[in-house]
Amino acid sequence: MNRIVAAFVAVVVILLGLSGVFVVREGHSALVLQFGRIVHTDYQPGLHFKLPVLQQVIHFDKRILSLEAPPERYFTSEKKSVNVDFYVKWRIADNAAYYRATGGDQLQAAQRLTPIVKDALRFEFNARTLPDLISGGRKDITERVRAQTDASARKNLGIAVVDVRIKRIDLPNEVSESVYKRMRAERLQLANELRYTGQESATRIKADADRQAQVLEADANRDAAKVKGEGDAKAAGIYADSYSKDPEFYAFYRSLAAYRASLETGNGVLILKPDSPFLHYFDDPAPRK
Repeated sequence: MNRIVAAFVAVVVILLGLSGVFVVREGHSALVLQFGRIVHTDYQPGLHFKLPVLQQVIHFDKRILSLEAPPERYFTSEKKSVNVDFYVKWRIADNAAYYRATGGDQLQAAQRLTPIVKDALRFEFNARTLPDLISGGRKDITERVRAQTDASARKNLGIAVVDVRIKRIDLPNEVSESVYKRMRAERLQLANELRYTGQESATRIKADADRQAQVLEADANRDAAKVKGEGDAKAAGIYADSYSKDPEFYAFYRSLAAYRASLETGNGVLILKPDSPFLHYFDDPAPRK
């Protein structure tokens, strides 16, 4: 009988000893409750001890967790709506505050964190225009939202917000159509400006080319007139010199040139009097004295 009691007591002692030992795994932490009151917090990975039966261990996942929220509709500063799809990366920063706020339930923590993030996003979207969002204002928005939600979540939930990312910003159909129309109008305006600039440049280049052509033509005509004048002067000098040396030969030469010019076509008809001076060398080829 004594052996049975001793064995029973030994088993109870062993069980009590085992219940007084707990292990915190890597990437986790723990706190200890006694009668529902927190007595120890932030147990790091390893082997730890507690009072058997009287104390309870609550384990927490200290790794970065994800919050996936359904798309939410927000309004811009010009009262245009956009559908925003986002996600949040968070982790437990304060075991005691996290337990008091959520009871250690991740689902409840996500439900309480979601409206904090949505409110911050709503404030940022309400302060910006649709063109600002389209032109690439996401980074600035997410940085401001992360800072705001991190401060609020640390204070109220014991949660640290590591990152906030906007996956997609969709425009409702009516907003998309207005955006596309505005983009088409902007591109058409840009095309018209480029076209007008090109036409202006072409007109300016053509006018400059015409001016240069006129200058070149005037210079060429001036040089041609100068050369022609000099040639005519030389020709007149030659004619005068020839005439002064032998007037009769010069008259004969001039008559031959006149005959050539009048008769070279072969199909012309000349009606002249027999005593016309033009026919002088046909009737009497002897030179005049």
